[in-house]
Amino acid sequence: MAQQTKETLATKDLTVLADRGYFSGEEILKCEQAQISTLVPKPMTSNSTANGRFDKRDFVYEPKHDRLRCPAGAYATRRFSSIENGMAIHKYWSSACPQCPIRSACTTSKYRRLARCGHEDVVERMQRRIDGMPEAGRLRRQTVEHTFGTLKSWMGAAHVLTRTLPRVRTEMSWQVLTYNLKRVMQILGVQPLIAAMRA
Repeated sequence: MAQQTKETLATKDLTVLADRGYFSGEEILKCEQAQISTLVPKPMTSNSTANGRFDKRDFVYEPKHDRLRCPAGAYATRRFSSIENGMAIHKYWSSACPQCPIRSACTTSKYRRLARCGHEDVVERMQRRIDGMPEAGRLRRQTVEHTFGTLKSWMGAAHVLTRTLPRVRTEMSWQVLTYNLKRVMQILGVQPLIAAMRA
């Protein structure tokens, strides 16, 4: 979608924002290669922080040695790799875990096992961009949430009245066109809009 938008706008650089978790590392890599800056927060899938333990973000990856430095200063090295859903997943842990004095703040198991996907470096670069632009999330909420909130309100509890993808696509297109026209009428007024449409 981002690549289609870039082509439509005929722009050299593009920055895209999306909701948390709606991405894969491979998609972010393709966007990066196409000079598209992505801003999609990483999903929060770990219960460690909620339980008062160290989160994966507390482990620093050192690409030169392909290892993770834990909060206690020990190193989790790569133990094996596997393919899951067509993506390489690398597993790391440290031999120092059983004797670690702060293990209870890290894991309830004997070892703290960490996974990194093949495109994790790309996702980490994206996260650094997000951390440097905290206003991006607010901007997205201001521009997008109002639109979807209004559309949901219009559509009521049933949401869409039609069935099958082509019919639903048509119904949504009409809803979005109606929303856009009503917004332009509110901003410009009816007569200026009619004049602009005739020009």
